[in-house]
Amino acid sequence: MYESTIKALISDGVATKQALLVDQHIISATEQTVEVCVATYRAGGKILFCGNGGSAADAQHLAAELSGRFYYDRPPLYAEALHVNTSFLTAVANDYNFEAVYARMVQAAGKPGDVLFALSTSGNSPNVVAAAQAALQAGMTVVSMTGASGGRLREYSSILLNVPSADTPRIQECHMLLGHIICELVEKALFPHQ
Repeated sequence: MYESTIKALISDGVATKQALLVDQHIISATEQTVEVCVATYRAGGKILFCGNGGSAADAQHLAAELSGRFYYDRPPLYAEALHVNTSFLTAVANDYNFEAVYARMVQAAGKPGDVLFALSTSGNSPNVVAAAQAALQAGMTVVSMTGASGGRLREYSSILLNVPSADTPRIQECHMLLGHIICELVEKALFPHQ
């Protein structure tokens, strides 16, 4: 009953990943992201993540890959998804507005040389854009993970990983693929496995 639809959706996912494979901008930007993250950790810095909905889940997932472990046991890396402190999030949303929730935490925790991953499939989420602006003002590197257009985040990105798609689920699948690649390469660079 659903077989043809399931196969079509899998094919769509494969096609989007094939588009990534031949997109030299994405390959180069991913390599640059790895280099920035490695340099940040070597300098004693940290990596922050933010996003909404599915992108918040992806942000939390990637932060856990760095702060916990990825392929093998090694020391933890400082990585945090900014939405996980619900008391802070709800207090700022209530006392200021929802647009301010991530920017306020970036202002509190972000230091020059740190990295902010800003995840938004449209690139237009107001609270994620505000976080990117705050991060740049703090001297941080902003890695934006978006869809094809880059949206408003394009303007506030040090590095733009704009997946060549306008389809939210396919974009998010590619964000996780790129995120896992980044986590793996950062882990290997910092902790060469014996």
